Amino acid sequence: MIKEYVSKITIGLLTIGFGIVLATAPVSALGEGGAPAGISAARGDNTPSNLTNGDSSIIRRAINIMLFGVGVLSVVMLIFGGFRYVISGGKKESVTNAKNTILYAIIGLLIAVFAYAIINFILGAALSGGSTTNV
Repeated sequence: MIKEYVSKITIGLLTIGFGIVLATAPVSALGEGGAPAGISAARGDNTPSNLTNGDSSIIRRAINIMLFGVGVLSVVMLIFGGFRYVISGGKKESVTNAKNTILYAIIGLLIAVFAYAIINFILGAALSGGSTTNV
């Protein structure tokens, strides 16, 4: 029963996340100008300039919203696992299930933190532009 709720919440958050990502303005790639200088060089004339600019960019906000949702869900599941642990009454199966819930919530929280770091690194490298080497 709880797995159904968790899966429904996860599917809902993924649907919202993909909806946000797909609803952003398309990026028109320009085939001119030599080596690409990151995402900003590929922005077309009709694309809003706030798509990739700084901390308030649409891409960065969409990713932060999705990671916030994952973080909130992990914390809620951590609290829920702690509650299950407290009310387990010493039953071995209930204690094991509660510990697994806590463990999976912590793993989810760590994945969200690492995903945030990796995505910020990738966006930072993509937005600042790549470097070319003359061989």
